[in-house]
Amino acid sequence: MPLTYPYQQYQGVWTLSQASDAVAQSKWPSPPAPHLYAWGSNSLGQLGLNNTTGYSSPQQVGSLTTWANIFGRGNSFFAIKTDGTLWSNGFNNFGQLGFGNTTNYSSPKQIGSLTNWSFVANGSYQALAIKTDGTLWAWGRNNSGQLGLGNTTSYSSPKQVGGLTNWSKISTGDAHSVAIKTDGTIWSWGQNNFGSLGLGNTTYYSSPKQIGALTTWLNVSCGRYSSVALKTDGTIWSWGWNSNGQLGLGISTYYTKSPQQIGALTTWSTIASGLKFTFAIKTNGSLWSWGDNSFGQLGLGNITNYSSPKQVGALTNWLKIAGAYQAVSIKTDGTFWAWGYNGSGQLGLGNTTNYSSPKQVGSLTTWSSLTVLNQSTFGIATT
Repeated sequence: MPLTYPYQQYQGVWTLSQASDAVAQSKWPSPPAPHLYAWGSNSLGQLGLNNTTGYSSPQQVGSLTTWANIFGRGNSFFAIKTDGTLWSNGFNNFGQLGFGNTTNYSSPKQIGSLTNWSFVANGSYQALAIKTDGTLWAWGRNNSGQLGLGNTTSYSSPKQVGGLTNWSKISTGDAHSVAIKTDGTIWSWGQNNFGSLGLGNTTYYSSPKQIGALTTWLNVSCGRYSSVALKTDGTIWSWGWNSNGQLGLGISTYYTKSPQQIGALTTWSTIASGLKFTFAIKTNGSLWSWGDNSFGQLGLGNITNYSSPKQVGALTNWLKIAGAYQAVSIKTDGTFWAWGYNGSGQLGLGNTTNYSSPKQVGSLTTWSSLTVLNQSTFGIATT
């Protein structure tokens, strides 16, 4: 009777199979495990490789297999492990790494000792995070009130934003933040010179202010000075800076101070903002983009800006998407794709050539998570 490999995979986790042969586990090879990979610019140690050398192809970050979620923006990287601990590395000039200092770190370092972190969003120089108890925390630069603490004082370690325990989603741009509560309401604070807060004005606020009265907001993603949000009915909305058509409204108005619906479709499922461009995935798995396209980051095979959504190719197997100056995506088959600006090798293609259409990164089919910094890229793959 042939032996059966004793591991099975369920939702990305490898466990012993119920039907495995009664053979000592030590005689079998180790099961595939999720590893963290990084590539691109590394001048500030943001790749977490314990050096400042840049790489144009994926490099494994340490040997740990306990990374659960990864987050990035600017030149600072954050990750949450399966045990709920929070880690960061990279640029730390305003204390955005959360260590109580302003020292850069070139390898991941744990923030405190807590084990109840669930989500992180970081901007250029600040970070906000939600714990499993629904509380919201912030640290880093706060010159425009982007931390939501009711002041403009910068902090180098996490500070709780108010006393509420019903925060669900958070995103942050250069100096503004937008969050959604478990009741479906949406809130914003920080810099507002381009109407980035969606409050119908250009007034800065240093504590959360509710945008309208609706309770149907599902997710939000902030660009540099703009925001895009998804509702539970499958519609998407945008507001703020529109210098390159990143609001997707088909207009050349420089900014919009309150949420505006992008088209009339109700089939949007995923949204992601780059610095001055936006991506969205529909429920049918098709990928759409609009906004700044100076480096081909829209993936449309050209460098033309567009102020309304354009479909990227004809495929319907796009799953996850992220962008900064470059764009990266994971398909439903577990492959990893990249395009746009590549001056630091952040596309992971072994060169520094820009590409205006998606190119596959390596041949692995086990990618599960991704995030990007300004010119660096991270992903988790099972190997």
